[in-house]
Amino acid sequence: MRLQAFLLILLLLYGAVAQAEPCAAPALVITDISLEGNETTKSQVMLRELTFAPGDTILTEGLEPLLQENQKRLFNLRLFHHVNYTYTCADGQVQVKYQVQERFYLYPIPIFDFADRNFNAWLEKEDWSRIDYGINLIQKNFRGRNEEVRVRVQRGFNKRLELGYRVPYVWRRHNLGADFSVADYRSRTVSYTNLNNRQRFFEQESGMPIKRTSVAAALVHRLDVQRQEGLRFSYHNEQISDSVTFLNPDYYHDAQQERQYTRVELYKVINRRNNFAYPTAGSYFDAMVSQTIFLRNTGSPFTAFRTKYVKYVPLSDKYFYMAGAEGQLRLAGEHAFADNIALGYRSYVRGYELYVIGGQHYGLFKQGLTRQLLDIESIKLKFIDNPKFNNIPLSLYLNSFTDAGYVVDDVFDKGNQLTNRLLVGGGLGLHAVTFYDIVLRLEYTLNREGNRGFYFSARFPF
Repeated sequence: MRLQAFLLILLLLYGAVAQAEPCAAPALVITDISLEGNETTKSQVMLRELTFAPGDTILTEGLEPLLQENQKRLFNLRLFHHVNYTYTCADGQVQVKYQVQERFYLYPIPIFDFADRNFNAWLEKEDWSRIDYGINLIQKNFRGRNEEVRVRVQRGFNKRLELGYRVPYVWRRHNLGADFSVADYRSRTVSYTNLNNRQRFFEQESGMPIKRTSVAAALVHRLDVQRQEGLRFSYHNEQISDSVTFLNPDYYHDAQQERQYTRVELYKVINRRNNFAYPTAGSYFDAMVSQTIFLRNTGSPFTAFRTKYVKYVPLSDKYFYMAGAEGQLRLAGEHAFADNIALGYRSYVRGYELYVIGGQHYGLFKQGLTRQLLDIESIKLKFIDNPKFNNIPLSLYLNSFTDAGYVVDDVFDKGNQLTNRLLVGGGLGLHAVTFYDIVLRLEYTLNREGNRGFYFSARFPF
């Protein structure tokens, strides 16, 4: 028996060596690519993202880097919890298999949100009536083709109705996709001006002082999951009450209570981050130019340019550095207050979350040093049977940061001291990243004005 077992072990070892030996050859040929675990996702959706195909010849030392890079590309589709790969070599030929764990693709997300720019802006008012509620229904990976259907029904302080549909490919030969959306927004209050870089609100007891409706369609040239460019057309109709016009005649400038306009946007995105939810390596670039044309003499046309670049550098296994900049130019003969948006909404200097700095142009710089504190690949929830929900990853990061920004406003700067002034803020933050790309941030900041405090956010800082 011992002799037989010994001979069996030798035979297995010989077979393993014989099978692995061809992988030491200078070049290899990819003969097959198989997929496993994609019960919903169509195979062509995944294969289209790969940078190699059956019949390709690659250098042996480039095999592992190639498979790892494509593993990241599949993961960044945001369709899977996990993406793994295996391969076998025989006679200089390689067979590759990618195994995935699909996510749950129907997201019925209840809406219970604050009717302000951020949590701290809402907390400052201590007004529980400024709450929005409803449901945001998102069907990702619709028909298994990475399409997306969006329905948002929101009530409460701000009322919204939004419908959207995105299809990655309508013309496969040229990698062209499309995005369509319709939105209606109405609110019980409107920020009619800024004073001391704080919003001043008008609230109407009955009726809605502001209404916005829009229709948009975009044609997207999608080279891959990391690079795309597009052309978007949109039509907008906006109305305000006569009380808003009385409080600020420049709210719409030429138009008194209603304006209509079309907008054409051309944009490009190059997203080479290793992880789209919380990147620690790679880079991100986007640029956009738009032309807004008002109908029926309801405004002065303007051209806007916006660009952003961020670099993420891993310093070691636990330490990471990030630095990036963003800027905007808006060129027009005349400016309406409603369009005078710079820092304080989508982009801001941390430490100035309670302020709104309006203007025509702005520049923003952010940098941060991050230390990973915890990285748990999976927390098993034994009381849940569904594998799409019972494994929760959790990562914790300690982040130190400094931000700087500058806003140029030559029209509405009166009474707003932070405009046309260098803004500087910094602090420490604790960031948590968990499943379905959820990012939670708690940060303590100090700004140039001497303001300090804790701020909470639910998205990646830059």
